Amino acid sequence: MAAIIEQIPSLIDTPYFIDTHCHFDFPPFSGAEAASLVTAAQANVRQLIVPAVGAAYFSRILALAANYPPLFAALGMHPLYIAQHQEADLAALASYLVNKTHKLVAVGEIGLDLYMDEPQLPRQLALLQAQLTLAKQHDLPVILHSRRSHDQLASALRKTVLPRTGVVHGFAGSLAQAQAFIRLGYYIGVGGTITYARAQKTRGVMAALPLSSLLLETDAPDMPLAGFQGQPNRPERAADVFSVLCELRPEAPQQIASQLLENSQRLFRLPPAKICPP
Repeated sequence: MAAIIEQIPSLIDTPYFIDTHCHFDFPPFSGAEAASLVTAAQANVRQLIVPAVGAAYFSRILALAANYPPLFAALGMHPLYIAQHQEADLAALASYLVNKTHKLVAVGEIGLDLYMDEPQLPRQLALLQAQLTLAKQHDLPVILHSRRSHDQLASALRKTVLPRTGVVHGFAGSLAQAQAFIRLGYYIGVGGTITYARAQKTRGVMAALPLSSLLLETDAPDMPLAGFQGQPNRPERAADVFSVLCELRPEAPQQIASQLLENSQRLFRLPPAKICPP
């Protein structure tokens, strides 16, 4: 990974990185937010999007975004916790969206998950549809979770056309499935999976897709990178994901960094980060 970074004269001179998917409201970041953001900035990760997994976390994520300039919020209900979500949670989400500030940039993490026991697919689909409708009403993009459900998710997205589309995060499906999402106008999230040599399918997909359709992410503290198994993932490791992506693609690192930044800013309407030496 370091070899690619060494090709760039200075990370400060490089277009900065945005971790478009970091659960910064969970340990090991909670209680150590300022120090964690300094460490991220030292790796040139200057902005983070923090998605919610349920209504219980909405207020604390919004508070984090309000208190720390590098942080931006996404509010939504994760399909993995389908048994816990209540009808009142949708009303709460709608209320937060009506009163949104510029730090609330997406609806997420939402989607489908067919990997877990008792997935309750009809209920998942109904919750997804309701949240897609809210995103459309409030002109926000969506951050999408999809496990063993890419085809079903693509079908649901065809039924509700969003002007701002969104990103299928942590993508590990086939090239054809990724291309189907891209045809619908969606971005594909590139995460730590590509750091594993055995993940040949995903590495090949990320090498073949248009650079204009990719976003950088960590899913921290989940999805640790190769070499960090058993440790919490961290936002600064987005720089390592970038380094491996550079190894997989033909474009120059500077071009890849610039395009990833442009993609993230376009989708989430993020303001430029204030670049100061950490």
